[in-house]
Amino acid sequence: MPISRRRIRRLVTLAAAAALALGSTGAAARAASGPPGDQPLPGYTISNPPLAPVLVHGSPSRVLQGVYEHAAYDLEVPPAWNGKLAVYAHGYAGQGTVLTVGPPPFGLRQKLLDEGYAWAASSYYDNGYDVRAGVTTTHDLARLFARKVGAPRQRLIIGVSMGGHITGRSVEQYPHFYAGALPMCGVLGDDALFDYYLDYNLVAQDLSGVRAYPVPADYLTSTVPRIEQALGLAALTPTGPDTTNALGKQFRSIVINRTGGPRPGANAFFAYWKDFPFTLATPPTGTTLAQDPGQVATNVFTRYTPNTPMNVNATVQRVPVANLRARLSDALTQIPHVDGRPGVPVLTLHTIGDMFVPFSMEQSYAYKVALHHQSGLVVQRAVRAAQHCEFSANEAGNAWDDLVHWIATGKRPAGDNVTDPATLARPDYGCRFTDPTAYTTGTRPLFPPCS
Repeated sequence: MPISRRRIRRLVTLAAAAALALGSTGAAARAASGPPGDQPLPGYTISNPPLAPVLVHGSPSRVLQGVYEHAAYDLEVPPAWNGKLAVYAHGYAGQGTVLTVGPPPFGLRQKLLDEGYAWAASSYYDNGYDVRAGVTTTHDLARLFARKVGAPRQRLIIGVSMGGHITGRSVEQYPHFYAGALPMCGVLGDDALFDYYLDYNLVAQDLSGVRAYPVPADYLTSTVPRIEQALGLAALTPTGPDTTNALGKQFRSIVINRTGGPRPGANAFFAYWKDFPFTLATPPTGTTLAQDPGQVATNVFTRYTPNTPMNVNATVQRVPVANLRARLSDALTQIPHVDGRPGVPVLTLHTIGDMFVPFSMEQSYAYKVALHHQSGLVVQRAVRAAQHCEFSANEAGNAWDDLVHWIATGKRPAGDNVTDPATLARPDYGCRFTDPTAYTTGTRPLFPPCS
């Protein structure tokens, strides 16, 4: 099972616990030490070309763009604004030095405007896996909107991928600032994501007999092909024959269990993703958490199943947390905790075959929310697709509509059980909220059709 944060806390000394005062950097501190807030931080440039207005019931929207607190922003207001604002938190933008910003995806831009909502989006002041930048700059942007357009009477937050991590932390960081949240394909399990990346590579290395941690510079070109050959993964495809040997089958089962447990389409989506998690083990680009999120990962206490034919739990390389202070800190760091205390309605979407940000993130969030007796504030929905954030406009739009109705009426919408193994293993799991008109698109043909 994954490492328990509570268990780690019991193992650290009082001296280590006293060192947890890891402060967050606010906008004022950044402005004081860097360039004016209407310029990016040193080393960064901004790419934010003009965003053309769209027609809303026959009239053009109003678009405002600029730079605030070192981050690019886009604001858009419909002609008949209903006084409500949706802020959008984008996902991981890589380790580059160009800051970009864009509108909400999955058709939500037009839908929001048509329904009278204004929206706002930020590039954040930093790239990399920097959730702190996303949380603070998105909050700053909502306040800027009030000055430029008018004070909204309600704010909601939408986040995708890393933006889901930002969304989950934002509603906890600023209690009741947002009236509700829609994290999609979100990293709601925070550092458990990086444990999974570590697991994938260490278990594959152990079962194949090709040890390579820390990974060398030629890991992807030299080491990974040897690993895949040894496990029978090299020729494996989603629709072809099963080429895995006994150890490859054990590896596949371990990965399926680590990403959420047996569920429809598991063998096919494993084959679809099998190469990609190896690319996440490349050497870091720098020393900060945003540049090297693997610092918070560990498998010291993880138990892998199945444990046959090879006793992987006895032989796998164990890696302690490199940055224990960051792992344990409750502060708003670049990889902060999502504690499971939303305080407002949260509706999530996740594809069941995602192995970049796996479905187990939803399970982690469900457990944490239940621990804090707030399960009544969270609805989770499963979508039968394999790609990361592979949602149709109908799936995202229906989720938005149900969240808005929930906030307005207090009537909690329907969702899926994401934690019961028997439910997840049912052949029809994920059918209820999967768009039937999208069955032939993307990776959806990898899953048996719903009746």
